[in-house]
Amino acid sequence: MLKRKWTGSGIVAAALALVLAGCGNGNHSGGAASSPSASPSFSPSASAPASERATAELQKIRYAPFNGVSGLAVRYGIEKGFFKDEGLEVELVSTQNPIEALTSKDVDIVDVATTNAIVAAGKGAPIKIVSSMFRTKGPFYLVAKTGIESVEDLKGKTVGAAALGSGLDVYTQTILNKHGLSKNDVTYLANGVNEAAYASLTSGQVDATIIHEPFASLAEIEGTGKILAKGWDYLPTFHTGVLASRKDFIDEHPDLVEKLLRAYFKSQEYAKSNLDEYKEFFLQNVKIDAGAVDKAFERENVLWENNPDVDLNALQDTQQVQVDLGFQDQVYEVKDLLDLRFIPKN
Repeated sequence: MLKRKWTGSGIVAAALALVLAGCGNGNHSGGAASSPSASPSFSPSASAPASERATAELQKIRYAPFNGVSGLAVRYGIEKGFFKDEGLEVELVSTQNPIEALTSKDVDIVDVATTNAIVAAGKGAPIKIVSSMFRTKGPFYLVAKTGIESVEDLKGKTVGAAALGSGLDVYTQTILNKHGLSKNDVTYLANGVNEAAYASLTSGQVDATIIHEPFASLAEIEGTGKILAKGWDYLPTFHTGVLASRKDFIDEHPDLVEKLLRAYFKSQEYAKSNLDEYKEFFLQNVKIDAGAVDKAFERENVLWENNPDVDLNALQDTQQVQVDLGFQDQVYEVKDLLDLRFIPKN
């Protein structure tokens, strides 16, 4: 596990990494959107220089955001000073297994796939879901190489499902099933996420792959692929991302949980409201065609809800999908897994 202290000065590259735990069971994603009217309004403003902020001693908190594009707005918010404004010194922890990092006490709060958090807490892990992430619907795309026009055309072809057993696998199988195919009708394999998934498509290793933005848009711009399906059209209530913390940390430091969530959503709101500025930060950290980023922001406008509330019905739906596909052995009582006292209010 690699630990990195982030004090709010300088930009640290957030590489688009192959992070199996972050993908869902793999459910992270990137992109930007205008906040829907129903979403909470946090009205952040650009932070003042550090020299003008309060000199009170900062409280330290260890936080593991998703790697790749899904964690960029948080890192941007740290650079803008929103966490310091809340009195927090954030130590960012990079981990491939957020639940293990929590339970081993290497980290205090994490971004994690909803399904991972539910199953772990349901089986007795001492953790609680404390908020939804900035979006909760799967920002995943089934992209096929040029010449393949429909999901039905994938029969007998090779399909990449990112990481088997992950949330991206759930979406891939669901899309296939709703078009009369199963994973047994294709050559089904794990091909990684982000850059790895895109490389597997462009190299011909796979005929189609499930993938995140901005790579879906990059495939369109470069003429290397076509979007056959958008994940949220097939699983509109499958909940993909939450923030979770340890019970003992919540009991001992409820103020830190509340402050981190407030700064988290301030960061998201500022990024959404200042897309040109955020795009510059994005492109400094993700070396990709700027046009692909523009398309990704526009396409995922509908997803970036920035709503911390946790929909209990969506958690039930999510678990049932998991059970139906054999990814989960039972449906857990979700109310026992939540502690939502700290989510920001309007």
